[in-house]
Formats: sequence, C-alpha cells, structure tokens
Amino acid sequence: MKINRIDHVSINVNDLSEAKAFFLDLGLEVQAEWELDGEQLDRIVGLNDVKTACVGLGMPDGQAWIELVKFYTPSDEKDIQQPFANTLGIRHICFAVEDIEAIVAKLKKKGTEVFSEIQQYEESYKLCYVHGPEGIILELAEKIK
Repeated sequence: MKINRIDHVSINVNDLSEAKAFFLDLGLEVQAEWELDGEQLDRIVGLNDVKTACVGLGMPDGQAWIELVKFYTPSDEKDIQQPFANTLGIRHICFAVEDIEAIVAKLKKKGTEVFSEIQQYEESYKLCYVHGPEGIILELAEKIK
C-alpha cells in the first residue's frame, strides 16, 4: 500500500464565476466543468439534498488540479469566514511562480489584497501572501536562481 500523489485540492466558493476568473487570470486553465446532485453524492459528502457546480482548473503542465465547488444546496449557514495565516486547519495554497514582482503588481492592479509584501527568504525564495476571492489565501513563491 502506498500513496502515489495528491489528486486535487477542493475549494468551496459562493461566487464560482469570480473564483474561476481569478484563477484563470493567475494562469491556470479550465480542465473540466460539471454539475452533480443525487443520492450517491449525498452519501459521498455526508450531506442531504446536495447540488453542486464544479470547475476543475489545472496548471499548464498538468501537474496540479484545483476544484472550485459551489454548493447550491445545502448552503453554509456561517457564510465566508476570513481566515488569517495562523488560523488552524488547511490554510493556503502555494504557487511556484516566475517574476513574482510582475504577478503581484498585476494582482494589486486588479484590486487583490496583498497582505504581505514580497520578502526574500534566506537565499532560496521570494515569497508573498495574497487574499484571493472569498478569503482564499495564496502564497506566491519564486525560487532564487
């Protein structure tokens, strides 16, 4: 028995179109779009009367997959909770990037909240944290050559 790889990361969102546009603008590509509902899905996710819409986004090289999921039913009664970098649980997605300065400038121009300026970590990386749509935290990491 062994684990081969991480298959995907799933992110629940309220505004599927906005989240999709954000990740497309960042450079991901739509790999698939679908809607699901029914008793089998209810059993899989452990909820009742589930109806979802999903967008699968991948890296151009095919190495990573993100699923954006909109739950039409049931809805999350707590709505969006704004997490912080130290909030417990799964907290952020890190993208390896080229030209972090240009990416951060582009995100700022589009109104994305950059909550840490670009910092150099030792002699290995330039790093920056931003809030994507609906409080999704992204870390951008550029390897120093």
